Amino acid sequence: MPLKTQKDDQTEINLTPMIDIVFLLIIFFMVGSRFSDLSQAERDISLKVPQVQNAQALTSSPEKRIINVYNDGKITLDQQPVSMSELESQLATAREQYQKLGVVVRGDRTSKFERVAQVIATCERVKIRDLNIAVSSGGVTR
Repeated sequence: MPLKTQKDDQTEINLTPMIDIVFLLIIFFMVGSRFSDLSQAERDISLKVPQVQNAQALTSSPEKRIINVYNDGKITLDQQPVSMSELESQLATAREQYQKLGVVVRGDRTSKFERVAQVIATCERVKIRDLNIAVSSGGVTR
């Protein structure tokens, strides 16, 4: 049996790719992070800003206005009877107070569509964009 006279090469781990990846990660995190939370101008002011816990809007958006058109031609705005001119003036006033005012038009199924169309045209003149028409499907009003 022959004897080994030559030593086997020891296996070595090549660390170059691992070091490259570590340097790339360090550069990535350095570029992606902020070094200071406050700008120089904010650090120079000796002002303590109050803190709030539950910041909310001061006022909530108003509910959608409901216009009912009955089969006898009577019109109500939020359960108050109004004429067509009163409807237009009240909607215009409400829209001046809140630009994104919403309106739901509910017409009686036996009423003439002409009256409902006049109400919709009045809403268009006042420039109400959030206009919904209520319909019933299987006993459920939508």
